[in-house]
Amino acid sequence: MALSQPPDTGDDTAIALAFSGGGTRAAAFAFGVLRGLDQSFPKGSNSRLEQVVFVSGVSGGAVTAAYFGLRGRAGLADFRQRFLIRDAEEDLNTAVNLRNVVQGLRGGINDASRLSGWLDRNLFDNATLGDVLQTGKPIVWINASDLFNRTPFPFSPITFAALCSDIRQYPLSLAVAASAAVPVVFAPIVLETFPNACSAPLPPWVGRALADRNSGAQVRAFAEALTRYREPEKIRYLKLSDGGITDNFGLSGLVIARAAAQKPYSPLTPDKAVRLRRLIFIVVNAGQEPSGDWARTVEGPTGAELLDAVSTTAINSAVRSGFDAFRLSIREWENQIRKWRCGLPAAEARLLGAAPNWRCSNISFDITEVSFSLFDAQRLAKLSTIPTRFRLAPEDIDLLIQSGTEGVLSLSVFKKGL
Repeated sequence: MALSQPPDTGDDTAIALAFSGGGTRAAAFAFGVLRGLDQSFPKGSNSRLEQVVFVSGVSGGAVTAAYFGLRGRAGLADFRQRFLIRDAEEDLNTAVNLRNVVQGLRGGINDASRLSGWLDRNLFDNATLGDVLQTGKPIVWINASDLFNRTPFPFSPITFAALCSDIRQYPLSLAVAASAAVPVVFAPIVLETFPNACSAPLPPWVGRALADRNSGAQVRAFAEALTRYREPEKIRYLKLSDGGITDNFGLSGLVIARAAAQKPYSPLTPDKAVRLRRLIFIVVNAGQEPSGDWARTVEGPTGAELLDAVSTTAINSAVRSGFDAFRLSIREWENQIRKWRCGLPAAEARLLGAAPNWRCSNISFDITEVSFSLFDAQRLAKLSTIPTRFRLAPEDIDLLIQSGTEGVLSLSVFKKGL
């Protein structure tokens, strides 16, 4: 199954968004970024929201990414009411007691049906990934973690083809629930493999990645995982948990899509790749600043602080490694598109939409970040104290939305006459 094709906006600028994890804090901050893009109108163009071609999300950020992918600009009108100010934990067991500790150690306090059921009733209306992955809509990646293979698991046609499963029928709510399934709090989401249900071999890039010692570690590990999906003696059931464990920015979806690309411009279309002058990647980071008093004393951290410190350290380390791999992949992609464009015959370039004054080398990819660090110390401190929950106070929600909007509008990449 081919990837869906992103929208053809007729513009020479395109935007890609990556929404980090962080519960409703991340969902609200990402929503503010979408609102900011919708309020920005570059000269002679529609709002920047219409320039979005890729959206990736993890955990709370996956909720916003999924709803935008499902409803587009119309989703801005009711996302705050339908999700952000609601209590998405109302169906969850969140009590701290011995019974829950025991249940958590057995695999997870809450099973898959609780959060996904709430999302279906209140937000997604039983939509499937097929409703999101449609030609003409932004390509959306919802990202979880494959616990056995210790790799990111983007809900994409690439992964489902390896499972011999139909991604179009998979519930959108379950994909988002998998992305947000924090271990112990949630039991893993289970996906079955069907290795005997399809005869098509894995795509050639998988073999190339495994054979090439210079393949990136992330791509190589993912290729190994896809190979195991076809080996029932090794894997029959995938166990998926919080995407932040392996990639809290959700960048791996595009890295993997590029590794699987058949053409130098994929997953862009050739006409979009010819007309494009700038592709702007905005990483929306709702991560908190370090906090706690134990760094000022000999004692500590202990108990919950120790567990939080260990998990945060592991996630941040994975984020940095993933970001480095992402930057390398984007630089390589930019060079490949430039080389492809400059190798096109003039007549073919014109057929694909090249303007009379078109220059094949005039294309650039920019990576920028919207994070809490953009703001003054007082607001930074306030934003960093907002917990990672799926239930927040309305005033915190509105501060996050406002900050996301202001943050994206302040980016220097939008102050260069683009």
